[in-house]
Formats: sequence, C-alpha cells, structure tokens
Amino acid sequence: MTQRNPEPSGGIDTVDITRRTFLKTGSVVGLAAASGVSAVSVTRAQSRTIKIGYIGAQSGIGANFGEATAWTVERIRAAVKDGVKVGGKSYPVELVIKDNQSDPNRSAVVSSELILRDNCDLVLCFGGDAAAAMGELADTRGVPTISTMVPWTGWKFSRGATPENLAEKSFPYTFHFFWGAGEVVKNFLAMWNSVRTNKVVGTFYTDSPTGKAFANAKTGLPGGMAQQGYREVHGGFFKMATDDFTNQVSAFKNAGAEIVSGLVLPSHWATFWNQAAQAGYRPQVCTMAAAFLFASAITSLGRRGDGMSTEVWWTPKFPYKSSITGQSARELATEWENTTGKQWTQPLGYAHAIWEVGLAALTSSGDPKDKEAVRHAIATLSVDTIVGPVRLKDTPIKNVSVTSMAGGQWRKTKAGRFPYDLLIVYNATAPQIPVEAELKLLSELG
Repeated sequence: MTQRNPEPSGGIDTVDITRRTFLKTGSVVGLAAASGVSAVSVTRAQSRTIKIGYIGAQSGIGANFGEATAWTVERIRAAVKDGVKVGGKSYPVELVIKDNQSDPNRSAVVSSELILRDNCDLVLCFGGDAAAAMGELADTRGVPTISTMVPWTGWKFSRGATPENLAEKSFPYTFHFFWGAGEVVKNFLAMWNSVRTNKVVGTFYTDSPTGKAFANAKTGLPGGMAQQGYREVHGGFFKMATDDFTNQVSAFKNAGAEIVSGLVLPSHWATFWNQAAQAGYRPQVCTMAAAFLFASAITSLGRRGDGMSTEVWWTPKFPYKSSITGQSARELATEWENTTGKQWTQPLGYAHAIWEVGLAALTSSGDPKDKEAVRHAIATLSVDTIVGPVRLKDTPIKNVSVTSMAGGQWRKTKAGRFPYDLLIVYNATAPQIPVEAELKLLSELG
C-alpha cells in the first residue's frame, strides 16, 4: 500500500475553485491500497485502480461525529489491501480521505478536489456539510455519491426539496441512507408521553440544514408537538460559534418549560446546561438530538449528565453484522473500546456502514470504472449492514434508504468500565431492539 503525500486544501464560499484558493489550503490524508503490487505497478495500472473519495469532519466543532473515521479507515484499508473483485477481475483500491474541519466552505473545496482533481470513481460523504457541498457538483459532473450521518429530510431540504415534494424529488447521482426528522419526532413524543409533565417544551436549534429540518413546522418537531397537545417555546436558531444561551434559558424558565428539546451539538449543550444551572432552571426532561449521542459528551457533564435522553440510531445491541468483516455490532464496539480505551459511540456504526454500502455498490456494478454502471448499482442496491438493511431499490423516497431508530436515556452505572450506559426506553420504531428501562424524570434521578 502506498501513502499519498499531504496536499493543499482550504475554504471558499462556492464550489468554483480559484488558484488562489487552492494555495491557501491545509493538509489532507490519502491512503492507497494496491493489489499486491509495487508503487510502479500501481502507476502503470492506474486506469484499473478504483478511487474512493471520502469527506467528513475529523476536526472542528463536529469532530465527535468523525471520531471513528481514522480508526475505521485503517480497518477498511486492511480489508481492501489485496484489491476487490468485480466481474471476475481484481482491481487495486485507492482511498482519498478528506477532513472538512466542520467548515461548510472547506467542504466545498475538498468536494471539488475529489471530483475535479482526484477523479474519484465513487465519493462517500459522512455528515451534512459534506453531503450538501458535494451534491450539486456530483450530479453535474456525473460522479456517484453516497452520503449518511445527516437526517434525510435535512439532506433533501438542502438540495431544494420541500415538504410537499420530499418523497418524489430525485437526483441523478447522489444517494443517501439515514433516518429523518419524522422518525425523531415519533421517538421523542413517545418518550415524553410516557411520563407526566406540563407539556411545555423549550426548543432551540443550530442554524443549519439539519436544524431547520428539525424545526420545520410540517415535518419537524413543532408539527408533531402541536398534534399531541404540547406547547412550544421557540428559542430560535443560533450560529455554530454561539457560546451564550442565556436568552433561551430565561425564556424557557419564564414559560415554565418542563421539557427541553431541539438540535444542538455537545459543546452547545454544555454551555446551555451550565447557564441553566446558574439561573436555577431545572427542567424535568432533556431530550436533545445530536448533543447526547456520545458517551464522552455525557461524561463531561458529570453528575448532571444522568438522565439525558436522545435518539438512538446505532448501539452494540443492534442485531446486525458487517457485510465486510462479519463482525456483529457488539464485536465492532468491543474492538473499538479495547483498542482506543474509549466507550463506543453511535457514529461508529455508520462510519463502518458507509464503506459497506460503497463497496457493495462497486462490486455489484460489473465495472467499477464505469460511472453509469456504479450509479445504477447504487440505485438498485439492497445490502445488509452493521446498522441494518440499506434498501435503495424501489425506495418510496427517491434516492433515500431510511434506517432504524429507537429512543434512549443515559443512566449512571452502578458498576462497569464506563460511568454511563445508554438504555433503550422506546422501541416501537425499531422493535428488533429490546426495551431495557422506562424513561425517568430528572427529579426522580436525584
């Protein structure tokens, strides 16, 4: 296997890349996997080498989502070190890995690099900024692209879809697998309905396509809450760099909101939660999308992390296996914990699954160097992955495969390797995941 040298990259406001912009760029990592041949042989066989591009956040404010990227890429690199076989032929594989640094502008730059300069045969996008930046360019240039780690509703809204045409609007070369805002709403409301509150909900959201999808009056939290008798105290949208949530804290406290919800990142929640404590604001339920996905984020809150509730879209308890390694979800999580010393994290499953989907498409295409063949293979794909079935063939939502989700609550463990465990408290949307506990009010947890 050869290692690509670091190359310049950077950030701009549009996908059009100028020479000056490229000169400003930072470093990225490229990984080449050859089929048992020398670097010289790889160069000579370049026309047969499959180039798979990957873009996602490994640094910046969204780094939690990409924490497992380097670890996963190392294992995928080992899996394809002898190439992949397609239609009886063996092809060397080159992985071109890009960090968008959680910056939408940089996403535009590295997307252009993967398509226009690196000439990738397939691009994998891990996260909202990456998928949004890649979408139009990939469709225009005819480059097959698969994305995940952003709700499919937000992914479609950012591509020009509306609540009225969400199911029908399609794209020629870009495909997606993940859950949507509607699945979150079902889980959140079901969890809240299981406990007694005054049904007043304080909400606030990141100013992003995903945040806007969650806040959409028709397909997001507001519509679902209104239908079931909840009253929203809208705390508004905020920029990623925001570090003051005293206005939201004041509004929620004054309204007597016993539930806090929305979509924020872990750093935002830590700031909000500290400011809430300073103001004497004590809600009964905190069910937040994104912020509570990671054990590290809960642990950083100390005792006040006990009882945070969240959507659960991957856990070691999922009854699925990898189509690449044959590992179960539990085995993958255990390997992560034993090699890193860190508790498993929800994005770990999808960091692995996106490679499963990508490699399945390439191997079923008949010709991985024919972009039309790869596009058709993705559009008709049906593969079982470590996060569950990914079915793009005959999907009712064009270009999208909707994946499983349950509802969970973080609880302090009495004994164990890690201080908190994520317990499943609602599973009607994912009955294959057993319920382990009932949702508890924060006042019941001490």
